[in-house]
Amino acid sequence: MVSVLLVHHSPSKATAQIAEAAQIGLHLPELGDIDITVRPALEATVDDVLAADAYVLGTTANFGYISGALKHFFDTTYDAVREPTAGRPFSYWVHGGYDTTGAEVAMKQITTGLGWSLVFDPLIFTGEVTDAHLEKATELAATVAASAQ
Repeated sequence: MVSVLLVHHSPSKATAQIAEAAQIGLHLPELGDIDITVRPALEATVDDVLAADAYVLGTTANFGYISGALKHFFDTTYDAVREPTAGRPFSYWVHGGYDTTGAEVAMKQITTGLGWSLVFDPLIFTGEVTDAHLEKATELAATVAASAQ
């Protein structure tokens, strides 16, 4: 059985909608039996990361950077998971009010350092969450899960 870890920081209604859309993608019947673990970024652990075959990550862009919560997740797991999880599939979303540039750079640098394999173009945008954004979040998560099988 494939295991997917969804780690996100979704403090607003808009970002919660994105996280929910990603969860829908992980529950699509055509993907078969998938063990799904959903963790707020401040609660995800090294054991969660090591137990997963693939990763879906989500964050707000705060002051142009990833959320402090997702940064905390990376700070507390990075060294312990870098080598054993290298090559595993992942993707992510970043939602900002005005600017996502620093968050985009941070996500690329951190996940490159982890050696994870990007299997779906990240969903990165500012402003209102639209149905098209939610559909892409669903597709993103489903692709990550399918890539781990």
